[in-house]
Amino acid sequence: MLLEEELQSHAPDRPTVCTLGVFDGVHRGHLALLERTRLVAHARGMRSAALVFHPHPRSVLAPNSPSVPTLTPLVKRGALIAAQGVDIVAPITFTRELSQLSAREFSGALQVHLRMAGLVVGPDFALGRNREGTVPVLRALGAELGFSVNALEPLVVDGTPVSSTSVRQALAGGDIGRVTALLNRRYCTEGRVAHGDGRGRTLGYPTANLAPSDEWALPADGIYATLAHLEQGVYDSATYVGTRPTFGGVGRVVEVFLLDFEGDLYGQRVGVEWVARVREDRTFSSADQLQEQMERDIVAARVALGSP
Repeated sequence: MLLEEELQSHAPDRPTVCTLGVFDGVHRGHLALLERTRLVAHARGMRSAALVFHPHPRSVLAPNSPSVPTLTPLVKRGALIAAQGVDIVAPITFTRELSQLSAREFSGALQVHLRMAGLVVGPDFALGRNREGTVPVLRALGAELGFSVNALEPLVVDGTPVSSTSVRQALAGGDIGRVTALLNRRYCTEGRVAHGDGRGRTLGYPTANLAPSDEWALPADGIYATLAHLEQGVYDSATYVGTRPTFGGVGRVVEVFLLDFEGDLYGQRVGVEWVARVREDRTFSSADQLQEQMERDIVAARVALGSP
């Protein structure tokens, strides 16, 4: 079984305290889970381990349903988790076969291959086929098989439980301040610069056009104050997300205007760090009217970034 192979590749030198989930976004709720796992493991002289499921279970169990936009790619997810001091970060491929394991079978695999002696989970966690392994069920299993279960209370920010879904909802509403609060860091995406139609250059604002992936969760359409991470360094920028309705656009685009940069970026990967929303997207009666608004947008982006 693939699960056994993946677990064996992370065989620890001592017993472990484990936590597991998709961890998309590695938000503040995840950070609390990882911290508790690390602290419990340290107190018991054990290793801490995080099992990271990929792809998202919904894409496997309901392939015809709308895909779940990714907040954080798997590699970045692993790096963020490791940065919390977790000893073992184990990507686990989520398959239909894995989804049919009982809570007892899954727990047993963790005990055999990761020497699991403790499990740390969130309040609504459920493990195994048909989500049978609720916290009470896992505690009963743990008492029988010899592992402890530590369940955290939900983390609430401004009256809303922190979750990957709440982060996606804040992004969809263009509420970058809330996204930052839920993640405890600024949201970042990245893409490779591709050739566009050159319209930004004709308007006096040449942009780096990033082909957006359907897998990325992007903010609501509009103009944003952003930081662009290039090979050359980090630059203040203003980023547009939308369909360019003034020019009859249909496909969604991401266009990054670097405020104080000159050079060729084609083919380079650019990271976009989303700082604040400047305004929503809208249609203008003419290119001149749009150009005048763009001038105001640049000023607003500089103010949001504290850029001279």
